Amino acid sequence: MHIDFVSSERSSLGVEWEIALVDRETGELEPRGQEVLEAVIASNPEMGEDGDHPRVTGEFLQNTVEMVTGVCHDVAEATAQLKFTSDEIRKVADPEGLEIFAAGTHPFSEWQDQAVVDKERYYKVVDRAQYWGRQMVIYGLHVHVGVDHKNKALPVLEGLLNYYPHLLALSANSPYWCGHDTGYASHRSQVFQQLPTAGLPFQFKSWDEYESYVQDLLTTGVIEDDSENRWDIRPVPRFGTVEMRVCDGPSTLHDVSALTALTQCLVESFSRTLNDGGTIHTMPPWQHQENKWRAARYGLDAIIIQNAQSDERLITEDLTELLNKLEPIASDLSCGDELARVEDIIRNGAGYQRQQRVAKEHNGDLRAVVLDIVERNRNSVG
Repeated sequence: MHIDFVSSERSSLGVEWEIALVDRETGELEPRGQEVLEAVIASNPEMGEDGDHPRVTGEFLQNTVEMVTGVCHDVAEATAQLKFTSDEIRKVADPEGLEIFAAGTHPFSEWQDQAVVDKERYYKVVDRAQYWGRQMVIYGLHVHVGVDHKNKALPVLEGLLNYYPHLLALSANSPYWCGHDTGYASHRSQVFQQLPTAGLPFQFKSWDEYESYVQDLLTTGVIEDDSENRWDIRPVPRFGTVEMRVCDGPSTLHDVSALTALTQCLVESFSRTLNDGGTIHTMPPWQHQENKWRAARYGLDAIIIQNAQSDERLITEDLTELLNKLEPIASDLSCGDELARVEDIIRNGAGYQRQQRVAKEHNGDLRAVVLDIVERNRNSVG
């Protein structure tokens, strides 16, 4: 099987931010995503089409709307597009008593009550995955970064795998589930990996090996097209990108911009290494699996495995060193201010820590957590 990988502008960006709609008073999830989506597109017909402009799409659940940027050159352009789209959603949602809720999971709405969008592809997910498929009441942030040659795609994927725990810990924003404290910083990541083709990517030595793998999935009926391969990090040949799908849904544009900048800078650093004839160091699959679990469980308090020699380090210490290394690249990509916001997350706390603080301040009232997220999102700037 031959899979064409479209060459794209190196380190160009595309960002997808999944958000939910909740009732302004109760904080409960509301299954009105399609209604809001259609109203936004009616007012802005160009937002319903593919292209180099912001748009909105539906997602798996009827309570969800996904904001999608066009192809962007820098983080500021991407966040400006997301801000425009969220403003358009509010024009429709505000008069209906609806609010934007942005996190990895909803703290108390029951997954059993959430309706799936009426599309065959989504019904197939539920039919195949059954109990786990019905529990996919989760929201994430996806960042596409352009890669200018298919021979770079898998090494770049390997590079991002090494920083999987960093991205997950920074974005972790789903400690509560159906009214319970899960004990995890990111419960979303643990739920999502239950889908048959989701979770950590496999590692391949060549693009030919990857093509053979996809052909086997198609031949055995595991997938019907390559978009159904739902890895946490994956190549997207039709766009010429590597897509980072590690992150919980952030609550604010501030955090979206920080995570997008970090992803873009990492990919650019790997691309430069490969252009210079260097290689991307790899780690055994079990170490990636362990690092994912540690980041999901402990967030910014995780002690991660750094390399194949099993050296370990507190993740915030490793992040501080990483940010210093990436500063020159961020300057070249015009995202220095946005990359510096990663330090704000470390200093002020990730989303899961904010949720825990608010819950404690309100004697465990998770409605207060939802309304705090709603308010933070409404007042956030990119």
